Amino acid sequence: MDEQKNETGSQPAAPVVAPQGGKEDVEKNKAMAIIGYIIPILFFIPLLSEAKNSPFAKFHANQQLNLFLAAIVVNVVGTIIPILGWFIILPLGSILILVLAIIGIINGAKGEMKKLPIIGGFELIK
Repeated sequence: MDEQKNETGSQPAAPVVAPQGGKEDVEKNKAMAIIGYIIPILFFIPLLSEAKNSPFAKFHANQQLNLFLAAIVVNVVGTIIPILGWFIILPLGSILILVLAIIGIINGAKGEMKKLPIIGGFELIK
């Protein structure tokens, strides 16, 4: 059997989930997909706006909620555990949250529905 290979010819290319609402949905709701990654507590904005029926906006609102909850966990655990939490968990966890937010912004701006690494598998908003 022939497998599809990416441009380098080594590994199969990872599938990108196409938005279910189509290009119009993506173009109309890109701002809603990005806003919650910039300030994670604003994940609910797409759910309260006219984008609430958009599969693209809902997907990114779910990813933003996951990011927000991960930030809360990192800060609580890093604050409670002395020394190890203060000097390892908080700094590394904060950097991880920042990197995940940047990945989310890039995915939203490109119009892709890719799950965030590590935390993206949880579906809290349906």
